[in-house]
Amino acid sequence: MKLRPLNDGIVIKQLEAKEKTAGGILLPDSAKEKPQIGKVISVGPGRTLDNGKVVPLELKKGDKVYYSKYMGNEVEVKGDKYVILKEKDVLAIIED
Repeated sequence: MKLRPLNDGIVIKQLEAKEKTAGGILLPDSAKEKPQIGKVISVGPGRTLDNGKVVPLELKKGDKVYYSKYMGNEVEVKGDKYVILKEKDVLAIIED
């Protein structure tokens, strides 16, 4: 199955939550924080302005990003967790 977002939507694959604290303590599933880092899997064609012009998105497939913690919709496809959200909900692109 392939997820193809509409308009200015993007699909992000969530990266795994940390298993241990900095001090080496293992975290149970209930104590793990929801990840805010993910990899862009697909992007929509862009945002449509009132005059009908389509503005392409800045994000592209493969970008690693920070996104807002409680934004978007979480979906699970074949055991993989994804977040579908709007480009405006992405806080930053991570450049290595």
